[in-house]
Amino acid sequence: MAPPKKTKTDTGAPTAGSNHGYSKPVVTHVATENIPLASLRELYLGKYAFSSTPSKDGSVAYALKTTYPSVKKLSPQEQKRVLVTGGAGFVGSHLVDRLMIMGHSVIVADNFFTGFKRNVQHWIGHPNFELIRHDVVDPLLVEVDQIYHLACPASPPHYQHNPVKTIKTSMMGTINMLGLAKRTKARILIASTSEIYGDPEEHPQKETYWGHVNPIGIRACYDEGKRIAETLTYGYANQDNVQVRVCRIFNTFGPRMNPEDGRVVSNFIVQALKGEQLTVYGGGKQTRSFQYVHDLVDGMIALMNSDYSQPVNLGNPEEYTIAQFAETIRDLVNPSATISDLPMPKDDPQRRKPDITRAKTEIGWEPRFSVVQGVEETVEYFRSIVDDL
Repeated sequence: MAPPKKTKTDTGAPTAGSNHGYSKPVVTHVATENIPLASLRELYLGKYAFSSTPSKDGSVAYALKTTYPSVKKLSPQEQKRVLVTGGAGFVGSHLVDRLMIMGHSVIVADNFFTGFKRNVQHWIGHPNFELIRHDVVDPLLVEVDQIYHLACPASPPHYQHNPVKTIKTSMMGTINMLGLAKRTKARILIASTSEIYGDPEEHPQKETYWGHVNPIGIRACYDEGKRIAETLTYGYANQDNVQVRVCRIFNTFGPRMNPEDGRVVSNFIVQALKGEQLTVYGGGKQTRSFQYVHDLVDGMIALMNSDYSQPVNLGNPEEYTIAQFAETIRDLVNPSATISDLPMPKDDPQRRKPDITRAKTEIGWEPRFSVVQGVEETVEYFRSIVDDL
């Protein structure tokens, strides 16, 4: 696909003709320990990917893997015991892959509300891996050195399904994980969100911006839940000297996204693969900044292992309109697909773009994957599972 000519509106937002992000070089190794991308692809697109074979009688046969992916050998002094809550979810499972390949001992705690066992199936039984079905609203007693706290539904259909449970997960789940970090003297990274900025009046959004959030709106259960999670985090840091890290995650996409989660990228890809209309809202004029999941995982690991304790934005500062993104995916997947326009959902942010100056200067991180390379891999993943959707 030839990249269209880059243009901008008077407000600085790119239009559907923008081509930024297309010219980045193809990434072959992720930043963390220079792990080859090909090794990671084997886990979700290659020989270790979860697979099944349907039969004509309606039954299905699941493949049994007889070998595990290779992991780095660490000494007992080097190997960390790492807890990942929400580790069977989209982002969490990629983080687990990276930590396992790096040679650490990983415990995944997940209630499987939005995560899937198949996302970590290739590690089950490995001597460095443990999977626990657990809801973080209840205390968890384990001995760990680091905690990545990702557990919380993150897409509107899921977090709006049970708003009270979403708030309890953000509040009680965070209290329980901070309490565990306090007891074990573990360092904890809290996965926060760009949603704490609400419908921002500052653009791009810096970490010093306090946000513009409707506290009683349809999205408040998630937005305000994450804001209280950050408040709790720094309460424990200031009162009890807990080592904390906070990353504010902007729109992220990649393989293992839940096809039913209502997010922009998965919606567009699944609709295009099924030959359906791609749906945008309010003319698709809203802007978002999309980062590939491998970049996000690099940022989370870099932040966890840094000496910086204030919130850090992790996102791609390349800004796209939703309409532009729909056209990009349509052209890659199904050029004959049409795009339909529906009314704008309530409280949907109009613009979203991170200022990542702090990430660059404090932890040496910035996104490396082009949006096109990420979309192509994500499309490849969804093609492999479309028959099951």
